[in-house]
Amino acid sequence: MSHQDPQPGWGAPPPGQGGPPPPRRRSTGKIIGFSCLGVLALVVVLIIAVVAIGGDDDEPDRTPTSPAATRETRASERPQEEGPEGDVRITACAVDSATKWADAELLITNRSSKTSNYLVQVEFVDASGRRLDEATAATSNLAPGQQSKVTAQGLAQITAKITCRITDVTRYAS
Repeated sequence: MSHQDPQPGWGAPPPGQGGPPPPRRRSTGKIIGFSCLGVLALVVVLIIAVVAIGGDDDEPDRTPTSPAATRETRASERPQEEGPEGDVRITACAVDSATKWADAELLITNRSSKTSNYLVQVEFVDASGRRLDEATAATSNLAPGQQSKVTAQGLAQITAKITCRITDVTRYAS
């Protein structure tokens, strides 16, 4: 048998001759990486802008109150409080004779510079200071200087003489 040359087109071409060009390197990784970096930079800029532009009345005003810091029914005996707590006054505190449910009538006056929403939490306590029930009242879109009368209605049946106390006031811009 004799040695035969390979047929043209068969086998691997010698190095540097013929064949398809090597595949082009794609920059998909770079595109994805720079896109993520751009999105991250945009988020950081937006957060900085919101913090720089935000005002005092745009966020809820939450001041934790302890039982010693709560307000009682006699509004005329206490000084006007700062912040949203000073915007709310108890005008009546009673137990309904038919249902035995406690309620507190509240007068909310918006003393801020922006139209605001209010959420007021009230507790009903007996003569010893023991909490018998609690209730929540709310009002929305109260313009600066405007007043709103609302009722915080409890649902527990109470037979004792009660005192109403405001335990928390949240005000935020509408």
